[in-house]
Amino acid sequence: MQRAQARIVPPPGSRRVPFGDLAREYAALRPQLDAAWQRVCARGWFVLGAEVEAFEQAFAAYCGARHGVGVASGTDALHLALRGLGIGAGDEVVTVAHTAGATVMAVLLTGATPVLVDIDPATGTIDPAAAAAAIGPRTRALLPVHLYGQPAALAALQALAARHGLALVEDCCQAHGARHGGRHVGTVGAAGCFSFYPSKNLGAYGDGGMVVTNDDALAERLRRLRQYGWRVRDESLDEGLNSRLDELQAAILRVKLGQLDAWQVRRVALAARYNAGLVSVPGLALPPAVPGTEPAWHLFVVRTARRDALRRALAADGVGTGVHYRLPAHRQAGYARAVVGPGGLAASERWAAEVLSLPLFPYLREDEVDWVIAAVRRAEETMG
Repeated sequence: MQRAQARIVPPPGSRRVPFGDLAREYAALRPQLDAAWQRVCARGWFVLGAEVEAFEQAFAAYCGARHGVGVASGTDALHLALRGLGIGAGDEVVTVAHTAGATVMAVLLTGATPVLVDIDPATGTIDPAAAAAAIGPRTRALLPVHLYGQPAALAALQALAARHGLALVEDCCQAHGARHGGRHVGTVGAAGCFSFYPSKNLGAYGDGGMVVTNDDALAERLRRLRQYGWRVRDESLDEGLNSRLDELQAAILRVKLGQLDAWQVRRVALAARYNAGLVSVPGLALPPAVPGTEPAWHLFVVRTARRDALRRALAADGVGTGVHYRLPAHRQAGYARAVVGPGGLAASERWAAEVLSLPLFPYLREDEVDWVIAAVRRAEETMG
């Protein structure tokens, strides 16, 4: 027997709720963004100039770090942070399989071996106990992921890294503005690595990334590694590569950085609306509330054993969704050099089969959130 339900009016103009909509963001910020773009073009300097330097300083200060080193992508931020710490062939880096592929690929790019351990079944972030069990004589670093914007268990991981003399490198690519114990993520370990892919909480209009660190020597090495290993122009001290955040993207990011805190407040409010509206839906697991953390709410991810059926029903009701991530790294041929750590990956497998991301972005309207909530409830009732 179906429960009675109040009628929800579709969003004005259509019944479609997009998973994301960067055009809304541009419309809201168009004068500032256009002015930034024109400023760079008028100056005629497009690589590693005043805009990049100003954004590096501003973003590092926002995070509470001494240094920010802009690079071409979040993948490069992870790769170069590990290389900058001396990690390479013959070394092992402990990380997770349930993450964006860039996390694991970055380790492979150094020549090191990713050792994949399980996630905490409640939070979806790396299980410190599983990480501890995977540490061996070749382990050089821990690489936790602040998945979906939820900070990993940094206090336990920091203690574990210190106990074994390991580098702690934070994958913050989904966690701009998130905090753990009052501190911004990215500042607890040796380095914090961020992506500015357009869909991120702080996104460019193309690729971009940054490493933040309080280590002066590491920052200097990263600046060399991102540009051919140059100590001075045309004189390479290291085997570097070409990975530079460009001036146009930095100018755009400077504008958006000024909005990040307000956008975060909005994300928190939208997440609370989802939680209140979905808390009583049978069989639906909502994002965890972890004491001492302030998530970035990059994604609002629910879990259900009927994920694929729910996704089809939502699509039919005009709701865009995503799956982050459907295939753990150890199931992908491109990551064949990765090894599975002790204890297996049961929780990672389960999350991969159940996760579903609902629309969440700062310019999403309340009536759209209400339509999504109603659509989930309709689908769950129909599926019985």
